[in-house]
Amino acid sequence: MSQEQSQPTGAVAEAALPSGEPTEPTGPSEVVVGERHGMFGATQGQDTTGYGGLVVPVTLPGASDRPYGGWFDQVADALARALEAAGTAYAEAVEWVVVDRDEMTFVVARAHLPVVAQCLRDDPELRFEICTGVSGVHFPGETGRELHAVWHFLSITHGSRRIRVEVTAPDADPHIPSIVSTYPADTWHERETWDMFGIVFDGHPALTRILMPDDWPGHPQRKDYPLGGIPVEYKGATVPPADERRAYS
Repeated sequence: MSQEQSQPTGAVAEAALPSGEPTEPTGPSEVVVGERHGMFGATQGQDTTGYGGLVVPVTLPGASDRPYGGWFDQVADALARALEAAGTAYAEAVEWVVVDRDEMTFVVARAHLPVVAQCLRDDPELRFEICTGVSGVHFPGETGRELHAVWHFLSITHGSRRIRVEVTAPDADPHIPSIVSTYPADTWHERETWDMFGIVFDGHPALTRILMPDDWPGHPQRKDYPLGGIPVEYKGATVPPADERRAYS
């Protein structure tokens, strides 16, 4: 299995899809994807809040074990059958599944995102007719998986079921396939995610900025983007960005 398809340490691999009646679901373990120091973005010793020594791990829920509980197992089984019918192995397309806080997320290998989206929309047992959009997340400490794109899907046919699909890409190769050909309304959201995070959606018909000017440098919602500052004067003094303020200790 490639690095792109391997999951973070501590998560349990999703492999087989046993059938049977749902029982009590197993909760996911936590996976550390980074570490936060101090508060308010002050990382160079300029912190004046008293929280400069604060160290907080950044965690995500890891993989969940079967059974997931409720209708989640039905969706997982239906997706496995639909993928197999499309000529794609479930174990290759779905890296793992997270069930956390009564919500279901499929972590999908980026190369297989288009076929997963097609199955979610067209298979009668799934029929997720609506994609409500995609958003980005940036985890600089998650080496090789720094950029995350997260889609939300809604099935009206099956009583307003909702699931997520999450795909990752490295900073060094920020490419993820577009699903606009399957969900045309996703075009605006993919443009915004490109604009804010720099994720390149391959196959998008017009991947241009949607919020920032076309010549804007960088992608403002990435965690390595400069914090900036508001040029407000107060009795002749200016207020610099939080990470550039002088220390008082």
